[in-house]
Amino acid sequence: MIKVKVPTEKCLSNNSRIVSLLSQLEKINTDSSAVDIDNARFVTAKILHLAQTQEKTRKEMTAKGSTGVEVILCTLENTRDHQTILNIVNILNGLMSASGGRRINVLVSKGGTQILLQLLLSASKDSPPNEELMVVLHSLLAKIGPKDKKFGIKARVSGALNISLNLVKQNLQCPKLLLPCLQVLRVYCMNSVNAVYLGKNGAVELLFKIIGPFSKKNTSLMKVCLDTLAALLKSKTNARKAVDRGYVQGLLTIYLDWHRHDTRHRHMLIRKGILQCLKSITNIKLGRKAFIDANGMKILYNTSQDCQAVRTLDPLVNTSSLIMRKCFPKNRLPLPTIKSAFQFQLPIIPTSGPVAQIFSLPPEVDDVVDESDDNDDTEADTEAEAENEDDNDQLFKNDDIETDINKLKPVQELERTLEDLKIYERFFPELSDDFQDFDLVSNEPVPGANHGGPIVVPTAGEEMPYKPICIMKELSKKTSNISLEDECNKRPTFLDVSRKDSKKDLNNSFLQTQGEIDRSSCFYLNTDVVRDLDKLSLQKSSPNNHCKNGCVPTKDKPNALSNSCSKTAQNMSCGNHLFDKHSVNLGPLCCSGVFPDDDEDGSPLGGPGLSSVLDTENFSPLHDSDLYIEIVKNTKSVPEYSEVAYPDYFGHVPPFFKEPILERPYGVQRTKIAQDIERMIHPNDIVDRVVYDLDSPSCAIPDESEVLKFNSKFESGNLRKAIQIRKHEYDLILNSDINSNHYHQWFYFEVSGMKTGTAYRFNIINCEKSNSQFNYGMQPLMYSVQEALASRPWWIRVGTDICYYKNHFSRSSIATGGQKGKSYYTLTFTVSFLHKDDVCYFAYHYPYTYSTLKMHLQKLESLHNPQQIYFRHEVLCETLAGNGCPVVTITAMPESNYYEHVYQFRNRPYIFLTSRVHPGETNASWVMKGTLEFLMGNSPTAQNLRESYIFKIVPMLNPDGVINGNHRCSLSGEDLNRQWQNPNADLHPTIYHTKGLLQYLASFKRVPLVYCDYHGHSRKKNVFMYGCSIKETVWHTNSSAASCDIDEDGGYRTLPKVLSQIAPAFSMSSCSFVVEKSKESTARVVVWRELGVQRSYTMESTLCGCDQGKYKGLQIGTKELEEMGAKFCVGLLRLKRLTSPMEFSLPPSLLDIENDMIESSCKVASPTTYVLEDDEPRFLEEVDYSAESNDEADPDLPDTAVDFETPAVDEEGFSDSEVTRTSLKSAQSQKEC
Repeated sequence: MIKVKVPTEKCLSNNSRIVSLLSQLEKINTDSSAVDIDNARFVTAKILHLAQTQEKTRKEMTAKGSTGVEVILCTLENTRDHQTILNIVNILNGLMSASGGRRINVLVSKGGTQILLQLLLSASKDSPPNEELMVVLHSLLAKIGPKDKKFGIKARVSGALNISLNLVKQNLQCPKLLLPCLQVLRVYCMNSVNAVYLGKNGAVELLFKIIGPFSKKNTSLMKVCLDTLAALLKSKTNARKAVDRGYVQGLLTIYLDWHRHDTRHRHMLIRKGILQCLKSITNIKLGRKAFIDANGMKILYNTSQDCQAVRTLDPLVNTSSLIMRKCFPKNRLPLPTIKSAFQFQLPIIPTSGPVAQIFSLPPEVDDVVDESDDNDDTEADTEAEAENEDDNDQLFKNDDIETDINKLKPVQELERTLEDLKIYERFFPELSDDFQDFDLVSNEPVPGANHGGPIVVPTAGEEMPYKPICIMKELSKKTSNISLEDECNKRPTFLDVSRKDSKKDLNNSFLQTQGEIDRSSCFYLNTDVVRDLDKLSLQKSSPNNHCKNGCVPTKDKPNALSNSCSKTAQNMSCGNHLFDKHSVNLGPLCCSGVFPDDDEDGSPLGGPGLSSVLDTENFSPLHDSDLYIEIVKNTKSVPEYSEVAYPDYFGHVPPFFKEPILERPYGVQRTKIAQDIERMIHPNDIVDRVVYDLDSPSCAIPDESEVLKFNSKFESGNLRKAIQIRKHEYDLILNSDINSNHYHQWFYFEVSGMKTGTAYRFNIINCEKSNSQFNYGMQPLMYSVQEALASRPWWIRVGTDICYYKNHFSRSSIATGGQKGKSYYTLTFTVSFLHKDDVCYFAYHYPYTYSTLKMHLQKLESLHNPQQIYFRHEVLCETLAGNGCPVVTITAMPESNYYEHVYQFRNRPYIFLTSRVHPGETNASWVMKGTLEFLMGNSPTAQNLRESYIFKIVPMLNPDGVINGNHRCSLSGEDLNRQWQNPNADLHPTIYHTKGLLQYLASFKRVPLVYCDYHGHSRKKNVFMYGCSIKETVWHTNSSAASCDIDEDGGYRTLPKVLSQIAPAFSMSSCSFVVEKSKESTARVVVWRELGVQRSYTMESTLCGCDQGKYKGLQIGTKELEEMGAKFCVGLLRLKRLTSPMEFSLPPSLLDIENDMIESSCKVASPTTYVLEDDEPRFLEEVDYSAESNDEADPDLPDTAVDFETPAVDEEGFSDSEVTRTSLKSAQSQKEC
């Protein structure tokens, strides 16, 4: 026998020794003589010893560039010697055990999986198989299997499945071999085809023989067996088999036994393994039924309650709650129909789409309870499907991004003829006024000025020589007498439907009342009277008024409270005639400003930081209660509302205190779910009494003092039904958008009859979105009438134990666009009231009604200085319900009526702003309010801004939706922000005519410099913008070469960058400039593509709060929203400076104070944090926030979202979280090519 020489020098390093041994082993592989068997045994034994004792040896063998693993595998593949094979398998097992993923990946990449599976096949042919080899080999396969994406397929093709399964069957009494075999079976079952195959061969029945009641023996085997069984039962076929065999009852019995005996909680993993098996079985409908029949709800409820006190048992509580929630029987909403409680007959019925489907459905068809298995795993029935199972990265491919560059390129073609567009000429009187009838300052033109050529202004259109349009032709004559087509103040008639004669001229009535205001001091109302107040109704005035504004002087009201107002009531109308039973006197509740001593946290338009800018002392508040009532009388609603909500009547003042984002209490969701489960376990404890119902006008208002009273029959109100569940708990159901069967999110309702010191729980049970900012610190809003009467008229954030989770109410597949098995979600919050028998209001966000907008516009029109400000408030068109859609023009008056000044006036670039296309996004209206008030201010900056631009504003694109309490749609039942490509004049008049205004400007090359549509975002924090960029869109498709070839002006980023520097709430990192297919019909994309406006934006404002900057950790309020609207104006002024280098320079002192003009306190506390979009912590229903949130795809249409379970959440939260895995959309800065 010839032995290979082995170096014997003691000074030889370990690395040199292993290299030498591997070299010898490689030589042995090349020599096939029989005498090499002993040498192979010797060398592999030495290598095994070094690998087991030296970490350096293990590193050397698996280091990058090392051939150690290849040599070992080559020897294993070629040798037939049992001892050598055993040595090599032990070497590999040691290498894989010492360190994790990288070494296993090396082994897999070298073809180790196939070699080991082939070895398993050959070793199984021995009779009997070598136990030691099988133990080590299965241990090794169990380690490398999870790292090899094709392991399941390789094992099935090689025939390894039967080998491992037969070994389990033959060695039930041999735990040493049984344990690694079960570990490998568990890995096999990761492939769904393998799981089905093993189930057909008796694996399920076999594993149920191994598991059993509590025992301290072989607990490791029990744990692995349960994990393997849970993996097997993920297959629907195996789950049905388990149900048929009666294993559900057996699992519950075993779990209860382990729960009772494991008093020291040392075997929590075994108990959790049993629950995982139940979780897999209950993924199918038969499993859920078997679970209910076996009294599983009560068993898991009781055991989970026992575990609540021990924090380490949270995984058991969470998994139990998950199973119980899943098995809770599906119910339909307690409604006669999921369609809206209100009906509106459309002038024409669409021939296709969701609205057409609703009108074509027979009664009661829309409420079918769907028992589909929404939690079922999809099984791969063929090997071809299994071959593609590793292509998970395709889930993250964003198919919504537009990739066709031809579609991305702007196509500036007018859909309507110039003749058709002439009807919009009347809405642009600024282009034809000569101001000869105005008493303007007669400033003569500068001597030597150029009188002939036009004034060049920056626009988003093509830069080409300017040709005056027809209405400017007379300007070519060198004369100051300019012929006019219309008088500047002439009001246009409506474009479609004429207003009724019965409508009053509210502006005249308002001006008359302005001079009649009594500014005497007022007294507050005794708050005890509130419980006796009737609703604010639209009745005639009472003859017992003490004064015209409803305020009572001191001498006329001796019984009033002793503390008088600290401020004089200015420009207020309290309207005590609105109360039938009592002649009440309201204090100064209608001011829109803040307290005079509130310096740092003052109103964005009322703080001392703006005293020199807006001259707030001379700027009267915009709220007038009497005027509001007069406007409401002319507002047309589908339900024909006759009541007014107190908050809209009193007005809202931003509170002086900060409202931080609420920290989520630990375990709040599982506690709420447990209380829901108690309804099924203890049904006798449930009241189940309807206390408010829009569908049943005969529903009596409860007389008992213990029952709350609800109301939503007022403008923008939304609450369809209230059901008392327990003494102090109520289920609330929201109304669908009119002519729709979904969109449940906006709520606004009244509650009265409460008691103090009592925690009331409210559950809104028909929410639709899979997640909400209510899971991340947002609170609902509440308005207290008694607080308002105590001079605290504000909406405040309230509520504790807030969470948002999936419930057991089933959604109709008709309402989900054909998707089956979807459930509604519950928003739950708890409130304790401060005052007994108060009248309180709850809202999703700060309400801003259509009547409020009209009131504000009339106040602005009456209060502005006509010598400085050119203000025109007109009605663009009438909505489907007959309400006017206002359009506002704001700019500076010309310096004089000389030709040069008028010509400069007409050539100012346009800024076109729109807002509130989605009624539930009330924050957009508050931002617009800030913009309007800033533009109408007396500051030098506002004046400079007016002198720079002409602002054309449509502040509310969806008046009907706002009035009737819709969340997203108009009365046509459609999302108006998806109608911009082809709006219908009959169904979408506001969009049709707003687009007409823009097309009219485009017809003579005066497209706006900036178009911005104000929106609200329900699932992201901060304020941010969406714009349009061809290059960034192509870049996000990973076509870097294509994006490099695109030449695009980057000016679309200028305004967002400016806002990120000056607006504390604005986040540049959240902005996106990607154009998506689902957004092709939105205002932003259509204005950019069809009209060529480069700076076309959607500005999204959070409904929750901020996670960066000065307001980090705070919930957003109306003060911050109005500030954002004002900051947007300042940003436009900076944009002018950046885009118009030929313009005169602004005064340095004015530029220096730009950043301080709106804020009343210091600069931004911290810089913007540049992070990816998915910046939220993980909770139960986690989502990856997509790029254009509330401008999301219509829920009627199936999306590409994939629901899956996140293993990391299993230990901390419920693992059935609906995680919407959408593609990561552009939230980071554009990479340069």
